[in-house]
Amino acid sequence: MEEVIERESLVCGCGGRLHYIGEDVSERLDVVPAHFRVILTRRPKYACRACTDGVIRAPAPPRLIQAGLPTEATVAHVLVSKYADHLPLYRQAQIMSRQGVDLDRSTLADWVGRAAFELRPVFDAMIADLKGSSKLFMDETRAPVLDPGSRKTKTGYFWALARDDRRWGGGAPPGVAFTYAPGRGAFMLNGYCRASRAFCRSMAMPDTTD
Repeated sequence: MEEVIERESLVCGCGGRLHYIGEDVSERLDVVPAHFRVILTRRPKYACRACTDGVIRAPAPPRLIQAGLPTEATVAHVLVSKYADHLPLYRQAQIMSRQGVDLDRSTLADWVGRAAFELRPVFDAMIADLKGSSKLFMDETRAPVLDPGSRKTKTGYFWALARDDRRWGGGAPPGVAFTYAPGRGAFMLNGYCRASRAFCRSMAMPDTTD
């Protein structure tokens, strides 16, 4: 965006005409808040007056959530806000409500679950690729998890499985995949390292090789 601020008059104090010789340029950081919009899709229907072959219309475009409300961009926005920006779904629902979009947290959770199902093949492919590495690094982050029936929380573990051989001249690109496990025992590490010939290093557990 650009704006030009001109003087009200180009007449000099001496009565002469001012001539352009350059300009002063300054920059300021502005923000355009994210906003939601409704995309209305129309599919005209046609019928033939000479026969009774029925009503014809163009096929509906494919959607991530069939007959669902969100576009793929909306689902991606919810995922990035939740997992990259650590914005809980109930807070996202509050933000949407301020813009007149009233959605229950359970609806957003359903979108997240459906997106996770579609992304599962990508995750499996990443894990398979990482298991083919010669060296793997693993680390866990503790997180409280609801314990159904006890009305309490228990400790769960988010594991990061990573590869980065750039410092050693490796040809494989760096990569990292995240997964959840209810414990941090050695069998959790072996579950990912046993299927490969990788040397596994974890800050939480002893060295693990197969």
